[in-house]
Amino acid sequence: MAGRPSRWSLAGQLFALQAAIVVIVLTGVAVAAYLQFDETNRDSTAEEMLGVAHTLAASPDVRAALHAPDPVAVLQPLAERVRTDTATDFVVVMRADGIRLSHPNPAEIGRVFQGTIAPALRGDQHFTETYTGTLGPSVRAVVPVLDGGRVVGLVSVGRTVEAVSRELERQTPLFAGAAVVALLLAAGGSWLVSRWLRRSTHDLGPAELARMYEYYDAVLHAVREGLLLLDRSGRIQLVNDEARRLLALAPDVQGRRVDEVGLPAELGAALAGGEARDDEIHLTADRIVVVSQGAARWAGRHLGTVVTLRDHTELRALVSELQTIRGFADSLNAQAHEAANQLHTVISLIELGRADDALEFATTELAVSQQLTDAVLAGIAVPELAALVVGKAAEAGERGVALQVADGTFVPAGVADPRDLVTIVGNLLDNAIDAAEDAPAPRWVRISGGVADDAVELRVADSGPGIAAADAERAFARGWSTKPHDGLGRGLGLALARQAARRHGGWVELDVAADGSATGTRGAEFAVRLPLVRA
Repeated sequence: MAGRPSRWSLAGQLFALQAAIVVIVLTGVAVAAYLQFDETNRDSTAEEMLGVAHTLAASPDVRAALHAPDPVAVLQPLAERVRTDTATDFVVVMRADGIRLSHPNPAEIGRVFQGTIAPALRGDQHFTETYTGTLGPSVRAVVPVLDGGRVVGLVSVGRTVEAVSRELERQTPLFAGAAVVALLLAAGGSWLVSRWLRRSTHDLGPAELARMYEYYDAVLHAVREGLLLLDRSGRIQLVNDEARRLLALAPDVQGRRVDEVGLPAELGAALAGGEARDDEIHLTADRIVVVSQGAARWAGRHLGTVVTLRDHTELRALVSELQTIRGFADSLNAQAHEAANQLHTVISLIELGRADDALEFATTELAVSQQLTDAVLAGIAVPELAALVVGKAAEAGERGVALQVADGTFVPAGVADPRDLVTIVGNLLDNAIDAAEDAPAPRWVRISGGVADDAVELRVADSGPGIAAADAERAFARGWSTKPHDGLGRGLGLALARQAARRHGGWVELDVAADGSATGTRGAEFAVRLPLVRA
């Protein structure tokens, strides 16, 4: 869904938003810093004025001049000299009643000081203030002149607010430069972030991303096939509902390696390997799945692997049932031909006047077929399994193999799902008949069963070449077979039989003698145990 990018992509919108936030924040910070520096500059100026005033007030020359007949003649030059040396705007010395004895403007001498002097007249206090006097708004300090503990005069030193502001203005380019540098750095960082985001989102807008997520998520969970996305390390990045069902995955498998989530070892190793696979059949705990796997690539980069899973369980069951039905049909067809031959024989014997021989021949054939049917019906209480054994007996007879039901065989009803019983016994009988057919005469397959220790035990033995002890466990692996095959039709029977038995808390094993051959005179013997009460 590579739609046309919107006019404003997510990266573009994020960059614009970040730029606006940065400008607002930096502007606020710059204004706050300017105001803070202005306040600090005023406080610093006030402290400086207070220091100059203290120094002048403590001067013996000032105390002596205040008692002189003409204090102005002494104090005016002294005050102007101090004003010039300290770069202040005014230095005013006054009597205790506030009459000026010095001033930058000589016309103001003899007039009353404009400002607050009351705190300083108490003799133990000094203070600073911003006050509008004859020179305009100024930052000033007022300090008492003491003589023997008595206030004999006052000293006021100040600097106009305009002069203080000029000093602040000299610092303004520094503030502006710092703000511009910070703005450029923030803009550069935002641009890098937006560029990375543009690559990650393929320059799509929020609405397009939301729409893609909604559609993709809906499609992902709606498809009938299982889907797994694995990264290059074999970790699960995405899994849909069907894959969870087929593989019985836990809810928290994302981010874990596919061979560490409880899958059968063979299937986990196959998926973790990452090799291309096409319609491979694998077994899970209770299902048969068809696995296809291919590389996931984007713009030439290898991202991982895509695994698709299809449920083959029901199809396999249908194929088995179809094969059984075909076997029954072939057996019925063969039996029809055999019955026709026997009927012709009986008729011919009667026509030849040998009625007793015809009766004996017909009775013998009926007894042979009825014996197997009676044994099956008497010992096997599961109709589906009984029908299977009768059908397999006919099929085996057509292939020159005698299928025998051991005396005392008993399989009660309800021991397991009939379909699973058919899967277990049918696959064991098929393998036994195949093995016995290729062996020397006499060729036979024997099935027996009974109840012991609250479980049903079944055994299927054959007169075939047998299976080596070294292959006793490998025989149950997917794809293992003693006959050449293409990997599609053979190598699943024993694995399916064991899988079906485990679903009911049972097991299927190959009995092996101490010398490494199958138990019995020759051939293989498989044992099945199914609890009467499902585990």
